[in-house]
Amino acid sequence: MPKLSRRQRDFCCRYLMLGNIREAAERAGYSGDSAEQEGIRLLQDAGCRRYLASLAERTPLPFKAMVTAGFSRLAFGAANDAVRLAFAECPTAEEIAQLDLFHVTSIRHDRNGFEVKLADRLAAMEKLLELAEEAEHLNLSDALLSVLQGNGQNEQEVMLHQTDSDSDVFAETAEGSELVAES
Repeated sequence: MPKLSRRQRDFCCRYLMLGNIREAAERAGYSGDSAEQEGIRLLQDAGCRRYLASLAERTPLPFKAMVTAGFSRLAFGAANDAVRLAFAECPTAEEIAQLDLFHVTSIRHDRNGFEVKLADRLAAMEKLLELAEEAEHLNLSDALLSVLQGNGQNEQEVMLHQTDSDSDVFAETAEGSELVAES
C-alpha cells in the first residue's frame, strides 16, 4: 500500500476542515482547472479514506480553528457558484445542491429573478486580522512564560512588546535568567 504524499494528506486535512472538495484541493496545491475532479478522485482512494477516518477519530478540531478557517474561506474563497446562481434562469434543486454557497448570507426570489447577498469580505479580513494579532500575542506570552520557567531558552532573547502604547519592553538577557525592563 503506497503512502500518501504530503499534498494528499494536506488535501485530507483541508477537506475535513472546510468540507468543500474543490477548495480543499486548490488550497492543497492542485490545479484550479482539475481541482474538483482530483479531490473527488482522492476521496474515492482507499488510502485517503483511511487517513480521513483516522483524522476524524482524533480530537476534533478546536472550535476557534474552525471559525478561523471559515473567516479565511469568506475572505479569500471563490464565490463563483453564488454568481452562477444569481444569473441562473430557473435552477433545479439538483443544480442548487451542487453549488458551493458558503459565501451566501441570503437568497430572495421574486418575479424579477434572484437576489443573492454575499458575506462581507472586508469584515471577514478584519476579523482574521484580529484573530492573528490575538494568536501572535498569545505566542509571545507563551515564550515569556517559557523563559520565566527556565524551559531551555537561556541563549535566546525573547521580547514582549505591548502594542497599545510605547511602554515597557521585557526581555531576557543572553547572560542569564535575569529579566530586565526597558523603556
